[in-house]
Amino acid sequence: MADKFDPYREALIVETSTCWPEEYDELEPTEKARLEALLHADPEHCTALEYVRMHTGFCRQVTVTSDDYERVAS
Repeated sequence: MADKFDPYREALIVETSTCWPEEYDELEPTEKARLEALLHADPEHCTALEYVRMHTGFCRQVTVTSDDYERVAS
């Protein structure tokens, strides 16, 4: 289940993670890295955002959806 954007947790982010569905396997690693940077730069607009609790803070995990891809790829 996706979380809502949380400014408090955002202040405690120590790691980020991006989950790519199989449909994006053909993308070059450099293109994926570029798109990941854009997604994590604007987490408030990500469709599938999750905050994973860690010992030192939170990991922001974004699962890329077709809406997210369309938004940042253009």
